[in-house]
Amino acid sequence: MSEKHTTAVRARRRRRLFPALAGAVAAMLTAATLAVAAVSAPAAHAATGAGYWHTSGNQILDSSGNPVKIAGINWYGFETTDEVAHGLYDQDYQTIINDIASLGYNTIRIPFSNQMVEDPIVPSAISYYNSGGPINTDLEGLNSLQILQKIVDYAGQEGLKVILDDHRSEAGNSAEANGLWYTSTYTNQDWINDWVTLATMFANDPIVIGFDLRNEPHTPAGDAYDQGATWGTGDPSTDVRLAYEAAGDAILNVDPNALIFCEGIGEYPDSSSATGYDATWWGGDLQGVAQYPVVLTSPGHVVYSAHDYGPDEYQQTWFNSSTTTSSLDAVWDKFWGYIPQDGIAPLWVGEFGTGNEAADVSDSTPGSQGQWFSSLVSYIQANNLDWTYWALNGEDSYGLLDNNYDPTPALAAKQADLASIESPFTPPSSPPPTTPPPTTPPPTTPPPTSPPGNASCQATISVQSSWNGGFTDTVSVTAGSQPLSSWTVSFTWPGDAQITSAWGVTATQSGQSVTLTNASYDGSLAAGATQSNIGFQGTWSASDALPATVACT
Repeated sequence: MSEKHTTAVRARRRRRLFPALAGAVAAMLTAATLAVAAVSAPAAHAATGAGYWHTSGNQILDSSGNPVKIAGINWYGFETTDEVAHGLYDQDYQTIINDIASLGYNTIRIPFSNQMVEDPIVPSAISYYNSGGPINTDLEGLNSLQILQKIVDYAGQEGLKVILDDHRSEAGNSAEANGLWYTSTYTNQDWINDWVTLATMFANDPIVIGFDLRNEPHTPAGDAYDQGATWGTGDPSTDVRLAYEAAGDAILNVDPNALIFCEGIGEYPDSSSATGYDATWWGGDLQGVAQYPVVLTSPGHVVYSAHDYGPDEYQQTWFNSSTTTSSLDAVWDKFWGYIPQDGIAPLWVGEFGTGNEAADVSDSTPGSQGQWFSSLVSYIQANNLDWTYWALNGEDSYGLLDNNYDPTPALAAKQADLASIESPFTPPSSPPPTTPPPTTPPPTTPPPTSPPGNASCQATISVQSSWNGGFTDTVSVTAGSQPLSSWTVSFTWPGDAQITSAWGVTATQSGQSVTLTNASYDGSLAAGATQSNIGFQGTWSASDALPATVACT
């Protein structure tokens, strides 16, 4: 593998900061509701994903011990010379965060540089007015760290979590050229000190669940293995595992609830290889964990992280005319998949991305970009892995959004694939109403066809978000006067909508007819109780209109 080639491709991809505008249809966000929900609700309980997170075996757990999964997106820019998240020259930062949440992502990975932490600037790559009126008005005059705080705070308001990523030392593009976590200007001790600064800044903030200690450690092309980032060699100048332990302990000393994300390196010794080393993507080789795990003074914090890309990024040896889903699985198993499979620790695919042509997600040709992407999505789902897609940014060739950062995803089919592995947090339930509902509806309100207390259950479907070619709908089911052990929701689409993924239910569709059957964990409902952590995502061509009626049995 030519690491130099990989650097050139990725640097070029991330430097295109202000491309020409692309035309895309803005998303339509509605709140249409088809049926009246039941009149009573269960007692309030905490939301899944709430509070500080920790690890147990290969799982990440929330503060109540519920399993949670990172299913998010990268939003870069703070690590560049702009020292601010990109897209704020087109859109208000709150609008962008709203879009991230409405599209179903639950976490944002935000890259930064050590230079930004030590010498934050007042960024100029921000607009304060667009065609819709004033934007980003509360960011004017703030420096980069203050803007980061604003973004984190608002992300939390929208129910999102944040991971901060030390992407490089000096402000710039792509990974650090020397492959290490320090330079002559930003030393190893500076790196640790900067992490302590951020950990202190967010020590009492459960929105920031943890810290990705260094982006893509590697050995530069043409250098000997021990001149770049190594794993388990014991050399404090190159062994990134030792660096992770030192920085991780320093962080936990001031922020004892943080997760510590540890990326792999770029190659690892292999006596069976002709070169003596296995080479993969920068940050993607975690073979050394088997013998040399990261050990912190406090257990329950380490999450390992790998980056993976397709042949459009670089033509790795495993991309060829004989490539199959099984052969790709074997590559991932070898470099990092064994970690969660063996119960060592959770595994987070911190970066992976593909383009915005149909073939980039659907091509099944052996060795193609589409084959790689669909296979990786399936692998993530089958192994219940954590992930963040690279990237949200419209200027990126792998961007989820367009150049204007409009809410509409640039490729609906890609968003649909990612939606199939999303993992929304369960919101807290509402407390019971303090005033009982009237026993008789007002005269002006027509009686429902299945009134609560007589029907076995009631169902509602609401539009969460809709864009050109795709949509996300949410569902709630409320039991009648008797408890339920199972339930089924059915309806008929008036248009050509097709469900591509669902959560909280098993969805089956035949033509326009849809049946939603409860998942194993949410079929039981007490009398009058409501289950609302249900929904689905889909595609459409002519119409995504909601069904006229919804049945619940």
